[in-house]
Amino acid sequence: MSATVLSGKELAASIRAEAAAGAAELAAAGRPPKLAVVVATADESSAWYVRSIARAAEKAGITCNVLDLGADATPGAIRDALTSLSADETVHGVILQTPLPQGAKPEDLAGAIASGKDVDGANPLSLGRLAAGLPAFAPATAEAVVAILDHYGIELSGRRVAVVGRSTVVGKPAAHLLLDRDATVTICHSRTRDLAAVTSTADVVVAAVGRAGLITAEHVSPGAVVVDVGTKPTEDGGLAGDVDAATVAGKAGALTPVPGGVGPVTTALLLRHTVQAATAR
Repeated sequence: MSATVLSGKELAASIRAEAAAGAAELAAAGRPPKLAVVVATADESSAWYVRSIARAAEKAGITCNVLDLGADATPGAIRDALTSLSADETVHGVILQTPLPQGAKPEDLAGAIASGKDVDGANPLSLGRLAAGLPAFAPATAEAVVAILDHYGIELSGRRVAVVGRSTVVGKPAAHLLLDRDATVTICHSRTRDLAAVTSTADVVVAAVGRAGLITAEHVSPGAVVVDVGTKPTEDGGLAGDVDAATVAGKAGALTPVPGGVGPVTTALLLRHTVQAATAR
């Protein structure tokens, strides 16, 4: 028996279509939505991700400007760029792409993004509002996890969910979103003792630690739903997830693929957030 594949492509297409319709309405009203992405890295996987955002935005009728500051950009230069874009009335969404140059910390710089334009939920203010259950843009990847589970009708209320990873990009915000859906959430991380003992009791496992192949069959209970957030480049130019799909697929009930699972939904949600930010202005 093989796990059901929880592809994100159909859901992503639906969200992109919704965003395109909203962008067209805004353009007709003389307020075309614009997204700005600030880049300060030579990381190829990051460059691939930014290109995918730009392509998706263009197809949806959203202008996407990529501001490449170079891998040697100073924290001050990055902050100035974010501050300027936040003040630009023609820009509706601002993203700070990671990784950043040595000495530049996302948690220090993301505060320069105006909360109303923080479409990837990076500003600590946005994260705090999310934790408090107040309106805010959630980090798109974390939101994509819940969106995929909803799309496939996977019940969360009362279910045990193990989130492997505690980053402010995925792990922590995903945990808050899952808690809001009445799931019983356990956050695991690099210091968790006997990880398999924790994850193997969960109904849903969210793997978001950034270590290729970490989650194997021993980490999963029979029939569990597994959401793989990992995207590590492979030597052959592909992508590898945090889940060892070859072993987990024979035990789990459902599994998101890499690529084609969380990734396309994440990109689509960034477009939706940009249109929502433009509409709110």
